Amino acid sequence: MQFRVVRKPDVTQKQYTVIMLIAISLALLTSGIFILLLGLNPISVYISMVNGAFGSPYRIEQTIILAIPLVIISLGIAVAFKMKFWNIGAEGQVIMGAFCASYLALNYSYVPRPLLLLAMAVAGFLGGALWGLIPAFLKARWDTNETIVTLMLNYIALKWITYLQYGPWKDPNSLGFPKIANFTENAILPKFLGVHLGWVIAVILVVVMYIFMNHSKKGFEIAVLGESYNTARYAGVNIFRTILFAMLLSGGICGLAGMIQASGVAKTLNVDIAGGVGFTAIITAWLGGLKPPWIVLVSVLFAAMVQGGSFIQSAFGISAASASLIQAMILFFVLGSDFFTKYRVVINFERPALKKEA
Repeated sequence: MQFRVVRKPDVTQKQYTVIMLIAISLALLTSGIFILLLGLNPISVYISMVNGAFGSPYRIEQTIILAIPLVIISLGIAVAFKMKFWNIGAEGQVIMGAFCASYLALNYSYVPRPLLLLAMAVAGFLGGALWGLIPAFLKARWDTNETIVTLMLNYIALKWITYLQYGPWKDPNSLGFPKIANFTENAILPKFLGVHLGWVIAVILVVVMYIFMNHSKKGFEIAVLGESYNTARYAGVNIFRTILFAMLLSGGICGLAGMIQASGVAKTLNVDIAGGVGFTAIITAWLGGLKPPWIVLVSVLFAAMVQGGSFIQSAFGISAASASLIQAMILFFVLGSDFFTKYRVVINFERPALKKEA
């Protein structure tokens, strides 16, 4: 018996939906067996997860707050991934965006609030963009491995904030605790409909990026470059400039997310400002098919799963490790289903013919 993996032709939306539904069903079934082993009713746990994410206005607000950075960073990552530039450095770009925005927040708090917040947004975008420009230039100029370069830049950014938090930017009023001072009111994003203004920025970005990727010349050039360098050259695309532009945009959007996290959530700068969301957004961007509308849906569902997982810990006395395991099993099946949207396994039961001896 032989197994072969064969690439599928493009699947229809109906086929894709069926594959995803099967994956989700298997995920719930497998997680349900684990929940049964914990001595709990799987149906009750699943209902509580939904209730924990959407059961009250406050819980909905918390789910949205978790989804905002996922949506924005996923949009940034999608630009690079569309070009087949594997930007694993969103975490560092978020951190550097937060750093640049925080510099203005801590040193120019006397500036009127609207002007300061606008300047912080621009600084956050530029901080992430410049951090994304480094691997882009190295890739375009010397064809370096962008996966390694972007990944290493994450740690440089993190250690830079650690240095500031324990050194030059340490708050003298923190009684020796390594903490950067909190932002003043002028540097904090106001709330709109119960959630900080970041959700409005996220909605605007989704619309803008959808138009950019599907109805602009630059978006078309990025997509063509992702398909084939030779095709892009034949079409007259300037590969060097396109790589730089795409990563400036990708890193800038991630940096803007850093500004929003610093100003709207943490209200200061610290080493946990990104909190791993830069890596999580890689998953949501990929599951969303690099398409802005789907990215929104996947990001909200992922945020709901995380929020619901936190809720069942207190509702059922489940340990944090068990709640994370349930989330991981669900995610494993959903991610695994992506394989079956592109490939199929062919089983050959016939024995291979034996060669006749001369």
